[in-house]
Amino acid sequence: MLNHKQCDAFFAVAETGSFDLAAARLCITASAVTLRIQSLEKTLGQLLIVRERPCRVTQAGQSLLHYLQHARLLEQSLIQDLTGKASASDFYRLQIASNDDSLATWLLPVLRQTLLEEKIALHLQVDDQSQTHHLLEAGLVNACISTEVNAMNGCLAQPLGAMTYRMVATPEFSRQWFTKGIGREALRQAPAVIYNSKDRLHTDVILKIFGLSAESYPHHYIPSSTAFTEAVFLGLGFGMVPDYQIAGRLETGQLIEVMPEARCNIQLYWHHWKQQSAQLQKLTAALLQHAHKHMN
Repeated sequence: MLNHKQCDAFFAVAETGSFDLAAARLCITASAVTLRIQSLEKTLGQLLIVRERPCRVTQAGQSLLHYLQHARLLEQSLIQDLTGKASASDFYRLQIASNDDSLATWLLPVLRQTLLEEKIALHLQVDDQSQTHHLLEAGLVNACISTEVNAMNGCLAQPLGAMTYRMVATPEFSRQWFTKGIGREALRQAPAVIYNSKDRLHTDVILKIFGLSAESYPHHYIPSSTAFTEAVFLGLGFGMVPDYQIAGRLETGQLIEVMPEARCNIQLYWHHWKQQSAQLQKLTAALLQHAHKHMN
């Protein structure tokens, strides 16, 4: 059985990176924090904190931290379910992970009415759609939007719909870099726009069709959905953009699809714990009911 005070001391050091700051948060002395963590390490038989400046958790400490974060989320959900709210505030807090493209386009309009009616305060975390489910596994969020089809133990994964992505560029960019068409040599020279190092949409299709790795061509990393699309529209590069953001510009010819064979549909799923608070249940119902209207 884990000791509550020892876990609180560990959690405080892990979050603040300092024994002194942890002591101030817990209103005890730094030596008391040290003793509690040493006792916890002895009980578990593992080194949990590397005493550096700032302090950092070990691999064993990371496992414990994820467990404690998950436990706190479950406790928060239980309190909300039993008392109706987590604090003196009238708002319920839900922590959700989403990919940036969904957040920048359809997500908030879909959730708007439920957020207002149920007085839900969202704490959003953004990551690549292939990575968001790890935040749920780590206990950092209550639910997430992900491309992962399989649900982890204790969770459900329900389909939301698909977002269509196209490889696009401005006509001016295409005339400058793809005058003789798109081939290996042209792609080695033309700058690409990629969301970040986790985003595999662009790099995988270029690798599959032309055998070129990301190291073979110049590319921008622009980790913002709106700024990413704007970079393509400004002619800084070509990239994979969802229809939802560019349909109008394709119709007017401001953007053109430069590689039709790269077009793909990304299926998204809503992952959440089977045991949900009433607020998360209502949010889930609204999301599943309306998301298909905004996706293919």
